[in-house]
Amino acid sequence: MAQHHTQLEIERKYDVDGDLRPPQLVGVGAIAVEGEPESAELVAVYYDTADLRLARQRVAVRARRGGSDEGWHVKLPPTDEGRPELHWPLGDGEKPPAELLETIREELGDGVLVPVARVTNRRDTTLLKDAAGFELAELCDDHVRSENLRTGASDAWREWEVELLSGAPDSRERRTALLDGIEAELLAAGARPSASSSKLQRALGL
Repeated sequence: MAQHHTQLEIERKYDVDGDLRPPQLVGVGAIAVEGEPESAELVAVYYDTADLRLARQRVAVRARRGGSDEGWHVKLPPTDEGRPELHWPLGDGEKPPAELLETIREELGDGVLVPVARVTNRRDTTLLKDAAGFELAELCDDHVRSENLRTGASDAWREWEVELLSGAPDSRERRTALLDGIEAELLAAGARPSASSSKLQRALGL
């Protein structure tokens, strides 16, 4: 059986105009080191029922190729601080693992998964570390192209995404303070809080 792992995704997203430069974040909270951006091309195919049963319940299933977390992902509805995300190996990238299907059995019911959207993302990721080298967060600069496989509609946009990593503060209050500090710099640089909750929601026009 394909092994999966679970993480709590704590992130914030921002809409960004085409030519905006990400600000320097050293000095925000405990951020002492800003790595060189690393680029990757990520291609994700999202699966849902024909009537978008999962999307309407804030559940997302995708097969992603490229990047450090290539594989099958299930994103569950947000909790009060973050969003649980489960990962499985990619396999052939066409057939979801049986354990994944079992995880969403209640939400899926008798529905059948079909591809509903393709999202291609050229991502530049900058690691943000403290003075001891622990990874606090990452800033992702995403140039996104989406295709709605149900309607043929397409879209293109740019966004910044800040996600906390394993070295983030161990209390919710301090995690929020770190995210607030980063957000202040991003907004000052010209970013805006994202109008859409996820790339999938935007791709599907929900």
